[in-house]
Amino acid sequence: MTDRRAVETYLQELLTPADFKDYGPNGLQVEGCPQVRVVVSGVTASLAFIDAAIAAGADTLLVHHGLFWRGQDGRLTGWLRQRVARLMAHDINLYAYHLPLDAHAELGNNAQLGLRLGLVADARFGEQALGFIGTAAAPLALDGLAATVARALGRAPTVLAGDGRPLARVAWCTGGAQGYFEAAIAAGADAFITGEISEPQAHLARETGVAFLACGHHATERYGAPAVAGALAARFGLQHQFIDVDNPA
Repeated sequence: MTDRRAVETYLQELLTPADFKDYGPNGLQVEGCPQVRVVVSGVTASLAFIDAAIAAGADTLLVHHGLFWRGQDGRLTGWLRQRVARLMAHDINLYAYHLPLDAHAELGNNAQLGLRLGLVADARFGEQALGFIGTAAAPLALDGLAATVARALGRAPTVLAGDGRPLARVAWCTGGAQGYFEAAIAAGADAFITGEISEPQAHLARETGVAFLACGHHATERYGAPAVAGALAARFGLQHQFIDVDNPA
């Protein structure tokens, strides 16, 4: 058991949210009980996740996608009221870290995805240096890389083949980072791995020869939150459980 303020200090020092220009507030989004014993981590603070965490006895949640985003009007109505009401009724703390949780060099979504795919970054690229890029131990074939992704994430990626070159330099950025494709190309990537695909990426892959793999927003971002929560639990002797609420996106 530890004090909520100690948890917040630890997370702020670990993830340095002040270093990022983000789409919403990072840190404690809903204040609950002052003492922390049981942490449940997950990708998104959905109602299904909150209810599952309550059933698991959580007093503190740590997620990648929190409740509050730039552009919301701030009224607690509808789905947002339901989620906040459930948290407050059970006196649960909600911590959310978005870009800081993507970027952490060891525990973040990108680092943890690279670990599962056997990729090691030697440089960063893109806005706020969120993208990771590294040289494969030996040049990869696209079919082999796609198969590795499918095994690791439990779903087949959408693959744009590029020109079929051996993949010596592989770049990646989890979630909705399809807009980083041009920066990955400029950084020298032979292939780019992310969560989502939009219309322009098909044309860029054909015209530049760089392969593009869209592997699922949720699927690529399942690993940062439990890694950070696990470190938090180890630091303070807390119970920790990761709850994955399936999402096809």
